[in-house]
Amino acid sequence: MALKQLIENCKKNDRKSQKEIYELYAARLYGSCLKYAATEEDAQDVLQDSFITIFKKIDQYKDKGSFEGWCRRIVINKALGKYRKNKLHTVGEERLINIEAEVEVKEVDDLALDDLLKFVRDLPERYRLVFSLYVLDGYSHKEIAQMMEISEGTSKSNLSRARGLLQDKIIEWRDSNRSSAI
Repeated sequence: MALKQLIENCKKNDRKSQKEIYELYAARLYGSCLKYAATEEDAQDVLQDSFITIFKKIDQYKDKGSFEGWCRRIVINKALGKYRKNKLHTVGEERLINIEAEVEVKEVDDLALDDLLKFVRDLPERYRLVFSLYVLDGYSHKEIAQMMEISEGTSKSNLSRARGLLQDKIIEWRDSNRSSAI
């Protein structure tokens, strides 16, 4: 069945169409959830809450822009809402490789993706969220400021501090690996 027809059926609360849309988009949207949740269980909660909202508000989707993009916006808003309530979020692995360019540290090639992910997850919450939204999701500082209810200057400052902390962690990791290799 075509996506447009599935959406129309979902507007009529057709459970079969809702299930099809869930199956089409759940895995991709779950990747976005992982960026902001501290655990897989939290990511699953965000995903479930997001799909509840998607199906409640599907009549607001006006077929302008991609449906997946519209759904992803709901996921991000749900994750940010959880952050505001519980101060709970981290960055997931999706597109994590962009961090190398952002932190501008040489010799990162030997750094395992798991180690890099751990460094990002160890960032203080406000830095981690700004870093994720800016570097991994491509939002502007203006958009981040609006989403997080902070100033653009605070967004820029938090990103700068996140980069600095990541650089320090990577340099520390590199130095400890050099000394253990000797």
